[in-house]
Amino acid sequence: MTARVVTLDLDGVADKAGLMDRCVRDLRLPDWFGRNWDALADVLSDPGLWSEDGSEDAVEAETVVVVRNWDRYAGARPEEWATAREVFAQASALTVALALGGSS
Repeated sequence: MTARVVTLDLDGVADKAGLMDRCVRDLRLPDWFGRNWDALADVLSDPGLWSEDGSEDAVEAETVVVVRNWDRYAGARPEEWATAREVFAQASALTVALALGGSS
């Protein structure tokens, strides 16, 4: 099985609203996404959003979300970051990895 890799780049994100906006942009979330923690958990756990054809039964490749440049946001908003990490960890349709190290 080949993994599809999607990058969520948090460079410049300063608050929850910015995080949600970045998720919409980088993860190409649907218009109905509610931009709150529950909505984020729902979309990250919806296998139909991550399959090639939108079918819940046709998840052909694992999707891995690599989160880059998260450290500044995590330091500035530790409680929000803890919630975000919890949501990412519980995403049943994806694998979420935090990129460590440099910002490039």
